[in-house]
Amino acid sequence: MRIPLSWLREYVDLPATETGRDVQAKLISAGLEVETVEHLGADLKGPLVVGQVLTIEELEGFKKPIRFCTVNVGQANGTGEPQEIVCGARNFAVGDKVVVVLPGATLPGGFSISARKTYGKTSHGMICSSDELGMGDDGTHGIIVLPPETEVGKDAIELLELVDEVLDIAVTANRGDCLSIRGVAREAAIAYGLPLRDPALLDVPGPNAYGYPVKIADPTGCDRFTARTVTGLSAEARSPIWLQRRLQKVGMRPISLAVDVTNYVMMELGQPLHAYDRSLVQGTIGVRRAAEGEKIVTLDGTERKLHAEDLVITDDRGPIGLAGVMGGANTEIADHDAAENGGNTTSDVVIEAAHFDQVSIARTARRHKLSSEASRRFERGVDPQAAAAAAQRTVDLLVLLAGGTAESGVTEISAPPVPHTITLAADHPDRVAGVAYGRETVVRRLQEVGCDVYGQDELIVTVPSWRPDLTDPNDLAEEVIRLEGYENLPSTLPRPPAGRGLTARQRLHRRVGRALAGAGYVEALNYPFVGEQVFDQLGLDADDPARRVVKLVNPLSDEEPALRTSLLPGLLAALRRNDGRGAHDLALFETGLVFHPRDEQRVAGNLPVDRRPGEDDLAALDAALPDQPRHVAVVLAGAREQAGWWGKGRPADWADAVESARTVAREAGAELGTRKGQYGPWHPGRCAELTVTVDGEERVIGHAGELHPRVLKTLGLPARTCAMELDLDAVERVGDDTPQAPGISTFPVATQDVALVVDEFVPAADVEAALREGAGELLESIRLFDVYDNAEQLGEGRKSLAYALRFRAGDRTLTVDEASAARDAAVALAGERVGAVLRS
Repeated sequence: MRIPLSWLREYVDLPATETGRDVQAKLISAGLEVETVEHLGADLKGPLVVGQVLTIEELEGFKKPIRFCTVNVGQANGTGEPQEIVCGARNFAVGDKVVVVLPGATLPGGFSISARKTYGKTSHGMICSSDELGMGDDGTHGIIVLPPETEVGKDAIELLELVDEVLDIAVTANRGDCLSIRGVAREAAIAYGLPLRDPALLDVPGPNAYGYPVKIADPTGCDRFTARTVTGLSAEARSPIWLQRRLQKVGMRPISLAVDVTNYVMMELGQPLHAYDRSLVQGTIGVRRAAEGEKIVTLDGTERKLHAEDLVITDDRGPIGLAGVMGGANTEIADHDAAENGGNTTSDVVIEAAHFDQVSIARTARRHKLSSEASRRFERGVDPQAAAAAAQRTVDLLVLLAGGTAESGVTEISAPPVPHTITLAADHPDRVAGVAYGRETVVRRLQEVGCDVYGQDELIVTVPSWRPDLTDPNDLAEEVIRLEGYENLPSTLPRPPAGRGLTARQRLHRRVGRALAGAGYVEALNYPFVGEQVFDQLGLDADDPARRVVKLVNPLSDEEPALRTSLLPGLLAALRRNDGRGAHDLALFETGLVFHPRDEQRVAGNLPVDRRPGEDDLAALDAALPDQPRHVAVVLAGAREQAGWWGKGRPADWADAVESARTVAREAGAELGTRKGQYGPWHPGRCAELTVTVDGEERVIGHAGELHPRVLKTLGLPARTCAMELDLDAVERVGDDTPQAPGISTFPVATQDVALVVDEFVPAADVEAALREGAGELLESIRLFDVYDNAEQLGEGRKSLAYALRFRAGDRTLTVDEASAARDAAVALAGERVGAVLRS
């Protein structure tokens, strides 16, 4: 909500020395979020005056129309002679009053004005548009044409109110009262301890039988409807400059007098209004729910198919407006330009000021994707008692500015007001804040926001109609605390009980993150939302369990309505973004939850708020939630080791992805198995299955390796991108993170190297497993240090794998014969298992 300081001062006598920054600080202290203070006209310097166009000469021979004008600016130029100005605009004529900036002036943006030669003429200044003066959109997209009665030579800076300060307030969803000058003025008055001149305190005539006929078919959706009629509006009447400028300052575009007045009153009082052309309304105005499939053309020119829950305004023909959201085009007020072009001239209007149900209006606005200034206010809460005053204010302005006549008939349909009362212990705010305010302070602060307060130790508080957000004692406590100043609350550090700390699961997650960061990976946190098309891009089978997703009822984006079942989509998108921005050597990781729907769908019950939920409550809640295991994943592209004086470096490959999984397993104290695999996005020839042994049974918990070229092309990823993902919870279950001191033997190691020739398709992991089992207890470690394939020496389809075997006994020095026997046993089992033979 934009609040011009000049408008605010109309209702609160702020000290003359107070700037926008001072008011901002006061309102922030009172709990309002004032984001910025805009200084309008801060760099504007005159002379800027009103001029009258005397002559216009059309200049020929240029690519665009150019006019050479003489303008009477009175004595503002010091000579009284007509000012010669070159201008390209076409929306003014001889005799029009315009805004002229003279040489020596400075326009917003630091644009200095001086006499200069252009298009063969010397231009001594400019005829200004609203954009050039920083006024905002006035709907003309051209030169400002002032009313004929404007005095020539008058200071246009003062006339157009170009110098002002505007506070931009981010209004929260519960403070609909602050979407008005009246609401913010009340807050400013409280903050400064000054009286408020409430613009809603008007003499309003009571309802009678002569008002425009109105019928409410849904009193739940509309509990108050006021209708007033004004006739005889002048077709030539336009919004005065002061009204247009106030609308522009709050961010609205002037349209026509009747519409501008309703918008002005809405901004002033917070009550949305609508003006109907009386000649276009047929019969009784009604309020009802729409019939399913009923249609209406709204003021934005869009035909909308209505839902049965939509609240609509009707006449005898059908819907003429979406209640609380936007009016219909079939009763639109004709503006001045439309009248000049042969359109209808509106002389009689019916003013609607109604109060609608918050939830109904919010749902209609979202259903039709049609957020308006009216719907923003209704869905946040509008003062139901302000409708009659807003209608009266609108009538008064139309009579004053358009020469209309207010008809004596007043229609007001309303449910009997039921005051909302709250019982509050006088010391409740003290207990909430931990500060001794005392009863007098509590009563005074509640009265300042408009509450009626009675009682001593137990207060009976009647909430004002403009604060529907005050519903319980804690809301009242918050009002006291914020007005007394959040900054005055004492800072007390919490004291955690001894013996508590991170759980084993949390410690593991942190160790895994530190280990991967130490290995050169950068953590990337991504949103847990995906679109189901990503599974096709990753090449998952149609029956893959990962395609079963949990869908959100109200997703942030229609393109990503589901919760992720894998971390890879988010990580790969992050890798693609960074690669597209010039970072080509990438190693990213993420640990996070994935979501799998349960076979049995349950509905979660409401947890108690007056006590800690019991174990049964929490168990029922968990059973209704999807399964949420924690995964860890990495993606790599580009160089894994940079080139330099130390060497050539090397690119990232599938082995780095596998090693990242081993790094995770080491932190968990788990033994991770690897074997050749094939799954989803990974290249079938460069994919490893990651396994753990649970209860004597091997279980696949993830995959690592190089991604398939088809997936890389589909997702726009760099060539040879690699990835790893595994179930971190599964690793934790089989791991033992108890610190183990390394065993240090006093006996020397015996090293034996073997080179085995096997078929090309035999995985190295299978050969290693056979060697490890065959070598027996004396084997301390085994390492693959060479892979060799030469068809001339080894034969077609054969490869050589060279392993370094380290043998050691804990109680003696091994002899050569013992080490050789262990090696031979290992080679023999490898020959039996995978057909390996020693390379000669």
